[in-house]
Amino acid sequence: MLITGDMMIGIIGGTGMYEIVEKGTVIKSEVIKTPYGNSPEISIFELHGKEVVFMPRHAKNHTTPPHMIDYHTNICAFKKMGVERILATNAVGSLYENIGPGEILIPHDFLDFTKNRKKTLYDDLAVHIDVTHPYCPELRDLLIDSGKVVEKGVYVCTEGPRFETASEVEMFKNLGGTVVGMTGIPEVIFARELEICYASICTVSNYAASISPDKLTIDEVFEILEKKAKVLIKLISDTIAKMPEGYDCDCKTALNGAKVEIPIDDL
Repeated sequence: MLITGDMMIGIIGGTGMYEIVEKGTVIKSEVIKTPYGNSPEISIFELHGKEVVFMPRHAKNHTTPPHMIDYHTNICAFKKMGVERILATNAVGSLYENIGPGEILIPHDFLDFTKNRKKTLYDDLAVHIDVTHPYCPELRDLLIDSGKVVEKGVYVCTEGPRFETASEVEMFKNLGGTVVGMTGIPEVIFARELEICYASICTVSNYAASISPDKLTIDEVFEILEKKAKVLIKLISDTIAKMPEGYDCDCKTALNGAKVEIPIDDL
């Protein structure tokens, strides 16, 4: 699928992120067929001499809610195209008053509280992927070096589409969570299972339930995302400009030692 022959970079985004395509030279748009179904329409463009693919996570016009997204289709489509690195944007609620709306956080770990989502691409094989460091350290370092961000944090992923209760928020804090969202899992897991580097860029759109005395609304989420769109786009663009061709991470060999090999005597 590579047009330029160079490294292909994937961006997964939502509201306010569609303008990233306008930063580069558009090549084409297409829908990718995978064993799980068809992907949303993907835009392919060139930026800083690199081939970049933008995928709207929630489909066109933000029509797909978090718990209904075909995460397996999306990541498999990127793999089929030859994407080697993924930068994903996520809207999150902060669990702490000192990390306020409008700030950008680069998570280093996650807590998974999703319930009904497909959790692996290997239902027919015994594959136990290592996620000690689930987000690519190389991509994280590049993002941290490219803009003003909160340099680490634990991303809590819930099933949605409802917001969390005050008691759930307190539990997440006690377990070490920093921010809470609905779209980060299982994307990061599938990327690791397919040996694709993956990093998340979390935009704090609101305080989580009980942290703020105000009622949570989706309007305030979209409002912050629209305000921070240009900052996010610049962060991503500057990060892509700095990406080297080589790798200093272990993402590309994630399956080494992860598959259960059946002894010949057991066959």
